[in-house]
Amino acid sequence: MGALHRGHRQLIKAAQGLDVVTPSSVLVSVFVNPLQFGPAEDFNSYPRDLEADCEVASASGASALWAPSVDQVFPGGASSQFRIQAPSQLQAHLCGANRPSHFDGVVTVVARLLALVRPELLVLGEKDWQQLVILRHLVSDLGLPVKVRGVATVRDKDCLACSSRNRHLTPEQRQQALILPQLLARAAHDVADGRSLDLRELKSAWERSGLKVEYLETVDPFNLQPLQAGRKLSLLAAAVHCGETRLIDHTFLMPRKPIVAIDGPAGAGKSTVTRAFAERLGLLYLDTGAMYRALTWLIQHQDVDEHDPVAVNKNLENLKLELDLSQSGTQRVRINGHDVTEEIRSPEVTNSVSTVAAHGCVRKALTAQQQRMGIDGGLVAEGRDIGTAVFPDADLKVFLTASPAERARRRALDLENRGFPIPDLAELEAQIEARDRTDSTREFAPLLQAEDAVELISDGMSIDQVIQSLIDLFRLQVPEEVWPTPAI
Repeated sequence: MGALHRGHRQLIKAAQGLDVVTPSSVLVSVFVNPLQFGPAEDFNSYPRDLEADCEVASASGASALWAPSVDQVFPGGASSQFRIQAPSQLQAHLCGANRPSHFDGVVTVVARLLALVRPELLVLGEKDWQQLVILRHLVSDLGLPVKVRGVATVRDKDCLACSSRNRHLTPEQRQQALILPQLLARAAHDVADGRSLDLRELKSAWERSGLKVEYLETVDPFNLQPLQAGRKLSLLAAAVHCGETRLIDHTFLMPRKPIVAIDGPAGAGKSTVTRAFAERLGLLYLDTGAMYRALTWLIQHQDVDEHDPVAVNKNLENLKLELDLSQSGTQRVRINGHDVTEEIRSPEVTNSVSTVAAHGCVRKALTAQQQRMGIDGGLVAEGRDIGTAVFPDADLKVFLTASPAERARRRALDLENRGFPIPDLAELEAQIEARDRTDSTREFAPLLQAEDAVELISDGMSIDQVIQSLIDLFRLQVPEEVWPTPAI
């Protein structure tokens, strides 16, 4: 809505660096929308400086700035136009509870903007988190052909979140307002350290400093419903008045770093895309399938009957299985001191791994080890029971799959690249279908899609397209403020 600041500059710069179908121009819209102001709110006094906005937008790399009049956006006046209503449950708390019809005005004007401009990408700040969530629903629910990307809140050196309304603060009021982000940051730190959150004490501390608290709530970041801080990511959000100026801010309460669980059948390309996805987001890569393959290799080289659970269990007693969980994109697999990174990809191991993995003793031992590796989070794990058995509380669960024919084609290419003989494609497809049946019908931890997992069918998609789809899904569950994308 104008009065552009460092936060808006970051939005423009981020839009320049985000991938779209075709490299495009960045359009900045400046429009103080009357529909989202209540009768007693600051529409008339909202800061406006179009000349300065043009300079900021140009210096930040914008291709154009559009500053329409109310009549251009709403011909005949705003009251003569159709209006859209935001879902009531999404505006029942936080800003929506005390600003009736505010978000109805937001979605109406943004829908109008998107219809006029038809952009490929809509870039929004995470500072107005409730607005970002509601606009994502607008695009998704109406099937609008635009992607939505969030950019982390930008703060000034004193940690006050950038806002156009900050220019209304006197120097004394600005110093007074700093307790807002300070106590939010302290609350997030306390929750991360396992301490409980006392909202009443937090509110009292702000009020003692002279701030008038409009609301202070913990909610689910994605459905915006009340949620107690616990093992799940939650949003602690507040609105306060410092003098006559209304300020909003928030923090995310995160007991552990994010975990992504990628399940799916054999040959769906999980290892390839998961490794690249982890590297792009700075997450550790945990290839659980490699652990089962390594054990299978050991069973074969110990001349143990892979169908005998008692004999297999004996090899678990002094098992030393190591994964190099580096962020370099290369992972070495060692079992009892042997580097078996390449050997575990042989057809012999591939054909037997489902049999070994089906034993309850094997699932129990390796699941426990995987959970220990992920106790602090900050990783992406792939396999065939990650979201259902290993990390049922993962922040994002994806069921990555492809048709048997597509997986057979990929398997043939992999065998060729590794120098192994290539069976007939029909034979490979039959082997894949047989393995699917074994994995999905085994007694312990069968291959199933978790109820809360997103299915991603990769037929016809390039590796880069699958990776980008995973990143888009990740950002719907893990904000930039929680886990920033590493600089390339």
